[in-house]
Amino acid sequence: MTATAQLDETASAFREAMASLAATACVVTAAVGDERVGRTVTAALSLAVDPPSLLVSIDTNAHLASLIRECSGFSFAMLQAGQQTVAEAFAGKVPRDQRFEHGEWEAWPSGHPRLRSATVAMDCALVENIVTEDHVLFVGRPLAIDLAENRAPLIWHDRRFTTIRPL
Repeated sequence: MTATAQLDETASAFREAMASLAATACVVTAAVGDERVGRTVTAALSLAVDPPSLLVSIDTNAHLASLIRECSGFSFAMLQAGQQTVAEAFAGKVPRDQRFEHGEWEAWPSGHPRLRSATVAMDCALVENIVTEDHVLFVGRPLAIDLAENRAPLIWHDRRFTTIRPL
């Protein structure tokens, strides 16, 4: 077996293993002037409580990554169960200029897009960006947080959407 074949097998096994990792489907967006850009992410986490901060991972080559740097911030929305069309739109299933037609969007005071019906929505100032192999890890500090009354998240697991059910 060649090193390339072994690497291909490792990458395939890694993708299969990571499909088992359940994650809340989220949308990260940013805006500069009239330009709004966003994408669906599952690589997001709470980084710290004091000071409050979160981390999101965005493909280095994505236009969103350069826009976040340019405007020094982003918005973050955890999707509710039932918002699969929003997740799919921002995952690239619809053209970029039609993505914000899915969901109820308005603007935070910062100008970043705010998804009104999200489980949780945050407007974040950019604190740090860390370049890795092919992604940028953006650390954001929430400036404002909206919490929905119904906080049943949309979950991505085993390459499909699902929800959480009590045991």
